[in-house]
Amino acid sequence: MKILTGNSNRPLAEAISAYLNLPLTKASVRRFSDEEVFVEIHENVRGEDVFIIQPTSYPTNDNLMELLVTIDALKRSSASRITAVMPYYGYARQDRKSSPRTPISAKLVANLIQTAGADRVLTMDLHAGQIQGFFDIPTDNLFAAPVFIKDIQERTSDGPLTIVSPDVGGVVRARAIAKRLDADLAIIDKRREKAGVSEVMNIIGDVKGQRCILIDDIVDSAGTLCNAAGALKDAGATAVSAYISHGVLSGGAVARVTSSPLEELVTTDSIQATEAVRVAHNMRQISVAPLLGEAMRRISDEQSVSCLFD
Repeated sequence: MKILTGNSNRPLAEAISAYLNLPLTKASVRRFSDEEVFVEIHENVRGEDVFIIQPTSYPTNDNLMELLVTIDALKRSSASRITAVMPYYGYARQDRKSSPRTPISAKLVANLIQTAGADRVLTMDLHAGQIQGFFDIPTDNLFAAPVFIKDIQERTSDGPLTIVSPDVGGVVRARAIAKRLDADLAIIDKRREKAGVSEVMNIIGDVKGQRCILIDDIVDSAGTLCNAAGALKDAGATAVSAYISHGVLSGGAVARVTSSPLEELVTTDSIQATEAVRVAHNMRQISVAPLLGEAMRRISDEQSVSCLFD
C-alpha cells in the first residue's frame, strides 16, 4: 500500500499518513511555464495498491488535472490498483440538467477519472448520492456524520437541541443526525431566485428556546446559512451553530459568517482552510483523517468499510 498526494490538501494527506503510520510516497507535482501539469513519481510502485489523496477544491480545474495526470502516471508505472481519494468531489453540484442545454459535469468528471485509469474512488458526503452511479468502478461514499455527532456530544451542553436542515434537500442528512442525538428536527423552507442568492421564507418546526444546529454538506457563499441562522434567532432559538462537511467558502463567505448570528461554523478538513478561516473567531475545522485513513486501510486489506457509517 502506498499513499500519494497532490497539491490540493497536503495537511490532510499528512494527517492520514500519520494515522496509517505510512510515509507519503515521494513524488513531484509541478507546472511548466505555460501551467501544464507534470507529475513524476520517485519510488517504485509496480504491483502496489496506491491511494491518491486529492480533493478537487479551488482551484478546481487545476486540482482535477493534477489528479488525472497522477492516475495516468501510476497506470503507466504498473500499479496494481489505483484508488482516487477525493474527500471533496468538485463539480458535484452539476449532477443533473437544471435547465435546457446545460451539462451534467459530475458525470463528465466521473468519466475522466475512469478513463485516466482509476480502479476505485473513495469520497465523502457527495452532494447527490446518485453520483455514485455515475461510476462503473467501485465507489465508496463516506459520511462525516459520525465525526459531527461525536463533536456535538462533546461540546453541546444539556438542554433542548434541534437539528435543522437549511433546505428541503438536506432533510435526510439532518434527520439521521437528529435521530442519533435524540434531538428534534426542523426544516428551513427557502426560495432561491438565482444561483448564489437565497431567501428564507419559513421555518417548519418549533425552535423557540432551542439550541439549533444547522447541518449541510457544502457551504459556499454562506448566504443560505447566514439567512437561516438569522431566521432561527428571530424565531426564538437561544443559539445557532452549523456543522458543514465541505467548507468551500468562496468570495466574501468568511466575512459573512463572522458577522452573522452563527455562534460557530464547524467544517471538516476535506478542503484546506485558508488563512481567513483559520483566524475567524467563530469558525473551526475538525479532521476526517482518521475516518479516511481507516477506510483506506480496510480497502487495502479487503475488509468491509460499512462499520464506518455508524
